[in-house]
Amino acid sequence: MAIPAVQVVGLAKRYGHNWALRGLDLTVAAGEAVALLGPNGSGKSTLLRILVTAARPTLGDVRVCGVPIADGDEVRRHVGLLSDRPPVYNELTALENLKFAAAMYGLQASESDLRDALAGVGLARASGSRVGTFSQGMGQRLSLARATLQNPDLILLDEPYNALDAEGLRLVDQLLAKVRAAGKTAILATHHIAKGLALCDRVVALRDGRLAFDGPTAQFAASPLAEEAGAWA
Repeated sequence: MAIPAVQVVGLAKRYGHNWALRGLDLTVAAGEAVALLGPNGSGKSTLLRILVTAARPTLGDVRVCGVPIADGDEVRRHVGLLSDRPPVYNELTALENLKFAAAMYGLQASESDLRDALAGVGLARASGSRVGTFSQGMGQRLSLARATLQNPDLILLDEPYNALDAEGLRLVDQLLAKVRAAGKTAILATHHIAKGLALCDRVVALRDGRLAFDGPTAQFAASPLAEEAGAWA
């Protein structure tokens, strides 16, 4: 039996007196593409931060590709994150950012490989420019190159369409298509409901830190929750 890409049992996360997640149970099989939906404050970003080990759960058991999240270094070898707040360094150039990321991942990537990665997201001419001079969209493109640098088994996309131009939007769509074609796993947290339904097979919807829906995209589209989702912006 294949090891799930994500296995969450009884997950809860508290910030002060506020619970961001409350007793969440969730399993994502390897190779699934999941749209993670819900209104602001529903717990989507908190869940992704826990899966990438940027936050620790208050309660519950969480495993990524069979690895307990307490083993952060090993989990991060399996996971790539594309966030609406790109984890890049403004004082470094685009190429230096990828060199640093490759070193963090323990990758043996040549400069040619890294330049190819930048070219793949439309940043070939900006490879020597400091990221502090980039627009938000350019920063998102660099974050996309960084998130896929180690060819992760699981890619997490947290509002990836924010601030992107038409070409950037196309690159994210292509990334999801490549992930699916390669049999890898993707979780797309987005307020773009139509995108989520078109690009994913399954919807997981959260409300107030709890599971509000879990099922095929077609079933979600036909549910009363789909109409409510129009206001989840």
